[in-house]
Amino acid sequence: MSRKPIICYSVDQLPPVDTDFYNKVRTNMTKVDEVLIPPRDAKTFEVPAGHVFRLVSVEGPQVGDLNLWNQHDLSERFFSGKTRQLHASHVTTGDRLWSSLPGLRPLATITHDTLEWYGWDEDGAGIHDVIGTRCDPYTNYMLNGVDYHYCCHSNLTRSLAEGRNLALEEAELHVHDVLNVFMCTGFTKDTHQYFMKASPVKPGDFIEFFAEIDLLGSMSTCPGGDCGSSHSDDDAACFPLLVEVYKPNEGVLGDWKPAERNAYSGTHGLEK
Repeated sequence: MSRKPIICYSVDQLPPVDTDFYNKVRTNMTKVDEVLIPPRDAKTFEVPAGHVFRLVSVEGPQVGDLNLWNQHDLSERFFSGKTRQLHASHVTTGDRLWSSLPGLRPLATITHDTLEWYGWDEDGAGIHDVIGTRCDPYTNYMLNGVDYHYCCHSNLTRSLAEGRNLALEEAELHVHDVLNVFMCTGFTKDTHQYFMKASPVKPGDFIEFFAEIDLLGSMSTCPGGDCGSSHSDDDAACFPLLVEVYKPNEGVLGDWKPAERNAYSGTHGLEK
């Protein structure tokens, strides 16, 4: 029997997105840092709270896998599942990237997206998904029986180990499900399987974020290139991606403060 769908979370009580504030912040910014990420690799970057960062296509169609952490506490990191539940399967301007429990606060707010025009296509695909995980060498070995060391999971692991001077085994535990930047994805209408198709991203396209707390990020240039044919191999044409960090004009932040951790008591029904 057909039943009426019910949206799981009523988000009316979420803190509103102050579009005017973010538009002022992104006006006349000063670039203070940039990191170029080579093909089939990943690099870490830092963004102070109240700054803006852009993920930019610079040479050719390329998707990226993004991890974010609290710069001072790697146990607080991007929570793709909760972001998906609070917003949608794909995110764009005005959506937030939320942190893991028990913090559950905005890590970053999307302030601009040059691919917002894409919307949803005839196959039900959209851009910038929070439904896929990240290509990894374990799944690749299970399905293909070969070692491949430049999956996004491995790239992110190497970058975090190098960027934070961690043992590889320790760094890997902090790598988590991603925002699939520029990736065009959806679910098939017949079998409901996750699919990818060639991204429409072109050089000059970017997605832009406001850092709601001090952030450590890492982005991998996916070995699938534009993900229009394959991934987890060296067959696809791959291109670099650029991370740009901007400082807003003096005084534009006003009385803005970094996002605070979730106020839940943490007792879980037990008396303390």
